[in-house]
Parts: sequence; C-alpha cells; structure tokens
Amino acid sequence: MTGAGDTSAIYDLAVDPTRSTLDQALRVAKLAEAARIDALFTADLLSFDAQGSIGSQEPLVFVSALSQVTSRIGLIATVSTTFHHPFNLARLFGTLDHVSNGRAAWNLVTSAVGEENFGGELPSPGERYARAAETLEVVNALWDSWEPGALTVGADGKAVLHRDRVHPIGHSGRFFEVAGPLNIPPLPQGRPVQIQAGQSEAGRALGARYAEIVFTSLPTLDIAADFTRKIRAEAGRFGRDEGLPLILSSLHATYGASEEEARRLVRERRESIDFERGRAQVADMLGGGVDLADLPLDRPLPESLLPDIASVNRRRGRVDIFSGYVRSGYTLRELVIAAQDTGHWAVAGTPEQIADAVEERFRAGVLDAILLNGLANPAQHDFVVNGLLHELRKRKIVGTDYSGVTLRENLGLTLPARATAPARS
Repeated sequence: MTGAGDTSAIYDLAVDPTRSTLDQALRVAKLAEAARIDALFTADLLSFDAQGSIGSQEPLVFVSALSQVTSRIGLIATVSTTFHHPFNLARLFGTLDHVSNGRAAWNLVTSAVGEENFGGELPSPGERYARAAETLEVVNALWDSWEPGALTVGADGKAVLHRDRVHPIGHSGRFFEVAGPLNIPPLPQGRPVQIQAGQSEAGRALGARYAEIVFTSLPTLDIAADFTRKIRAEAGRFGRDEGLPLILSSLHATYGASEEEARRLVRERRESIDFERGRAQVADMLGGGVDLADLPLDRPLPESLLPDIASVNRRRGRVDIFSGYVRSGYTLRELVIAAQDTGHWAVAGTPEQIADAVEERFRAGVLDAILLNGLANPAQHDFVVNGLLHELRKRKIVGTDYSGVTLRENLGLTLPARATAPARS
C-alpha cells in the first residue's frame, strides 16, 4: 500500500474508451502512475456481445505493452481458468512479472460467458470452481518449482543454473497432468499477486482459500460487511493470516463540483435510460431465465419470478444481489436503475462527499482497495486526482507514494508459503 495509507487505489481501464486504442491507454497509464495509483486493472469478457462496441483487448498482451511506458504501477490482467491451461498461465504471468520487473497480478475468473468460442457448453459452477482450484494449485507449484538461489551469477558474470534447486511438480489431478518444472527463471515477486473475482458461495470459498485480494460487487455497507465477515471467517479456517483476503470494491462515482450538480448528473443519467432495454438487463442480473417484458415498471417484482440459485449457471453473485433487491420490494423501474451499475457500489456527490463514503467503509474494515475510473476525461481527472485522491490522502486513508519496487510490496502483501516442499538432493 502506498505510503502511510492503508487503502490501495487501482485504476479500471476496462470502463474507459482507452481500452480501444493503445495510444490512449499508454497516455492514461502514465497519468495513473503520475497520480501514484497502485495498479491498472483490465477486465476480459470472451463474447462478442458482452463488452460493448469497443470490444475487449487481450489483457496480458495489453498490459505488457503498458509495462514499457511505466515503471512502478502494478498491472492486473483478468484471465479465465475455464478456458486456459495452468502451465500456459504460469508462463504467461511469469513472463509478465519479468518484463514489468515485478508488477504483475492475475485477476482470476471462472467466466460466465464465452463458451461458444471454446467449444461445448459452459460447465456448471461447481465444475468451474473445482477446475479453478486445481489450476491455482498447479500454477503456484510451478512458480515455486525453482528454489531461491536456483539461478545465480558466476564470477565471470554469466548465469549459473543449480539444477538440484529446480524440481518437477509431478501433478496428477482431476483436470490436469503437469510434470513441471516451470521453464522460465524465478519471478521478481516470487509469485504475481493473486486476485479472485466472484462472490457466490463457491467463489467465496475459492477466494477464502487462495486469493490475496477478492474483487466483488458490494453495493451497500451491509452487504460489504456480511461478505467480509464470511470470507475472512472461511479464510481463518484455512489457517490464513488475519485480514486476508483483502477486499477490493469497484467505486462507480458521479462527481460534481457541488452536491446539486452531482444530483443533476444522476438525474440526467436516469432520464436517459432505455427502460425497455433495461428489462433485459435486469433479467440478466437475475440469471437470464426471467421474462419481464409485460410487467409494469412501477410495481415490485413478484418474488415468484426469482430463480432457484442452485439452478443458475452464470453470475450467481449478481443473482444474489438482485434477488435481495426484489425481496426488499424494489419496483422494476428501481431494478433497471440499479442494473446500470451492475450491482456495484455507486456514490454521487462532491469529491469530499465521496471520500466520506470511502472512509465509512474503510473505518468499518470492509475496504482495502478501491477500483476507480475517470482519468481519460480531463474534467473527471481533476475530480479523481485533485479531488477524491487528495482528500483520501489528507485523511491518511490512501498513501502518497509507492513504498516498494514490486506490486506485492506496494500492496503490503508478503509472499505466501511455498506451494511445494521438494526434497533436497
């Protein structure tokens, strides 16, 4: 975590138009590093209709390019375990860690879309998370297959490989057979930082066991508190350190120079909503199997329409959140409005008022990192950097400078115990 602060600031490239052209993204990456933001985040949705007109660049290639015009900011790439093999993942993220000098992070997802491009049907959530857990076991073992000191520099300045410190992993599991060892040298961070996205019961269990940071949709303080309590209790049962995993929340901020201006911007945004299209968005938030076409906008949604969560194969975390809204009596109109932020935390106000909302969660112990956007827009840049971040730094919630060389150091994360304990030869 940067400087004296305890909350990390991460910038979301996925919601900016910078995602469509490299030149713009390079510019924004430099702005984010100049603002001492801890990391850049890139999402990935593997379906043509899933991410709007700008499409979705391949995250690992994209952040590798950004690594060459930055030197301190972290680089978070979202990659699915459902459609990738662990040996390739270990090499790809290991290489990113090398080319960035220790700034790589992996946002692990199990994917709710994209199976049409990889053959077959989307596996059940249980299958996807079982594969994800085994993938992590293999990837961590591969990263740990080189012991410290396996590669040194000899008196002549040439690299010396100590083969007795490099070990096969001999993995034989339900999904994978991987002999190992990894065929790239030890990584600058030991392991890239591991982030896991998901808040369903299966996702929470995976994050509790493995993730250093969990990225979730936590729209209210009560939901954030409940999620944090549950996942850290589960993590404790796995013997993990207190305070792990860290909680990363996406902040959908509407900034105004005054409270009145912020309210006007929210009102204008709501007035521009296509509520007929919004019905489909709400149906998607409820698992995609609900027909809302003929329901009145200004009446609560009947609870009888809610799906059985066990039957939902996609985005169970969103289904949980929006089912809760329905049980609370939200009208269809209110659900459509909420769907514009897809279940994420939304705050409107002056930078100081938005800082108040961030501080509330920080003091409650349910916020360790915030995902921001807005740097691509010059007016928004001023609100983010000279407004919100300035205010959070004044309150000593976010630090003022990078505290280390690697992303792991800047986030205050120590290297986890090695995945393998090979016998020494």
